Amino acid sequence: MSGSSNSMITKLVDRVFPVMPDFYGLMNEQCDVLVEAMEALVQYMEDGSEEKGLAVRQIEKRGDELKARNIDVLNRAFATPMDREDIYRAIVTLDMGMNYAKTTTRELEVLGLTPDKFMLEMAVEYKNAAQALQQGFNRLTENPAQAEENAAAARKSERNIEKIYRRALADLFNVDEMVSKLDADEPGAKAQAMLAVVDMFKRREVYRHLSNGADRIARAADRLHDIIVKIS
Repeated sequence: MSGSSNSMITKLVDRVFPVMPDFYGLMNEQCDVLVEAMEALVQYMEDGSEEKGLAVRQIEKRGDELKARNIDVLNRAFATPMDREDIYRAIVTLDMGMNYAKTTTRELEVLGLTPDKFMLEMAVEYKNAAQALQQGFNRLTENPAQAEENAAAARKSERNIEKIYRRALADLFNVDEMVSKLDADEPGAKAQAMLAVVDMFKRREVYRHLSNGADRIARAADRLHDIIVKIS
């Protein structure tokens, strides 16, 4: 009788005061998938194979499912270990990074381009930023103040991507070099020049897309910083 009574009381307490979900664990899981997506993006940029591009998109799909699940858990939660809005923003911004990994592979395929050295360099910085975010969010439960260095590292990767982006544009629009490769007397020279110009603008589109994605990574670092400030 006593055991039954205790069970009923426990159920009543759980109903009135539900167990708080492990939001730290949920965000860590998203970070793990983000790192996986960026590692796959680097592999894709190394050879541009259709198989590697498909892997990026499959990982991103899992990331979408995690985001949807985490938002649902957040909406249903009676209480949260930190500001509810900060959790929501972290969930959404972590997912944005994966979205840009997927859409970059799509752009390359649609435009009929193969990845180049600048795209690979930027993808490596994406991966570095994702790993910094992973380490930072993982530190929130025990050493939140130390996680600030990880947020700073992620923002540094974003700045590095911007530097690579500018170098890529300078190389891409080096008209003198392009002209030197074209022989005006060679048959079809004008057609070659036109194709070269079209290729320039296609690549510029992908470079810009990667640059925009880096901004989303920086936002995720900002969300990490916001949480650190509030719980430290």
